[in-house]
Amino acid sequence: MSRPLPPQLPRIPLSVLDIAPVERGRTATRSLTTVKELARRADELDFRRFWVGEHHDTPGVASASPAVLLAALGSTTERIRIGSGGVMLPNHAPLVVAESFGTLGALFPGRVDLGVGRASATGPAVGTALRRGSADADAFGDDLSDLVRFVTGTFPEEHPYARLTAMPVPSVPAEIWVLGSSVGSAVLAAERGLPYAFAQHFFGARGAAEALHAYRSAFRPSALLGAPYAVLTVHTVCGEDDEHAARLAAPAVASALQIGGLARHDPLPSPEDAAAFDWPEKERAYAATLLAEQAVGGPDTVRRRLAELLGTTAADELMVTNNVTESKEKLRSLERVRELFEPVPAG
Repeated sequence: MSRPLPPQLPRIPLSVLDIAPVERGRTATRSLTTVKELARRADELDFRRFWVGEHHDTPGVASASPAVLLAALGSTTERIRIGSGGVMLPNHAPLVVAESFGTLGALFPGRVDLGVGRASATGPAVGTALRRGSADADAFGDDLSDLVRFVTGTFPEEHPYARLTAMPVPSVPAEIWVLGSSVGSAVLAAERGLPYAFAQHFFGARGAAEALHAYRSAFRPSALLGAPYAVLTVHTVCGEDDEHAARLAAPAVASALQIGGLARHDPLPSPEDAAAFDWPEKERAYAATLLAEQAVGGPDTVRRRLAELLGTTAADELMVTNNVTESKEKLRSLERVRELFEPVPAG
């Protein structure tokens, strides 16, 4: 006899973030194929957005080039918005980013999001290699201004870039978002009149409610956004029950805590390998704390945790992500999350 579903959560737009995690002994091709399958299923289930991250020099992640991956995802989906979660702006010249996402906008009109973050690359050498110069996270505000002006074509006449045009110019420009995990990033998004996404999904992340409150308090309407709009991104593994979900989440936690001889950026172990590691009691307790801050468990547990997070933050939209590498389990987790919520009417 099938287990009854828990009561549905209120209507709220649902979205997905994925970084194409790679399991040890498997290929990036397999990981990227799973991302495409996940995007197609999210499209069928009426999720609003599908974002991919940017990571470099990291064997455990296959999403080094968001724009290239998004071109593939746009071609394999029909309605869902596709975007970056995010492009790390200190790694790239704003014109290059604007032209990449202008190309995506021309290919998939009205479906492209451009989420940007201020984190620099994995290390100084990677940052220099990417940008052919010194990456400066402190210049994020100026780079964000240039990016917005390139995307919208709004440089003032006296600006040195006034006669430059980021080509191609799509009929609908990419929607620009600020990503972060602090009050500082929230206030920056608010002052620029841009939508904001808070990275609750980082293991150990704190202060989502404070950041979103600061964002709404400091928000200034702009030509791009008339009222504050905030997304909360949560590491969400919805399994058959709590034990099943914990098993699926164990590889990501083992990687984060560097258990079993793993380096932080190594390919992920399989759930079986992660379970077989010798977990010291202190690390096992810390892992349980990290998972409790996210939404990992069976449907009842995930429903309760997401209700808590949405209640304390009043987020306008929920974005779920996880580092499960098995495609069937990843898809089924997404389907279970969809079942927890009342559907949002089209449009």
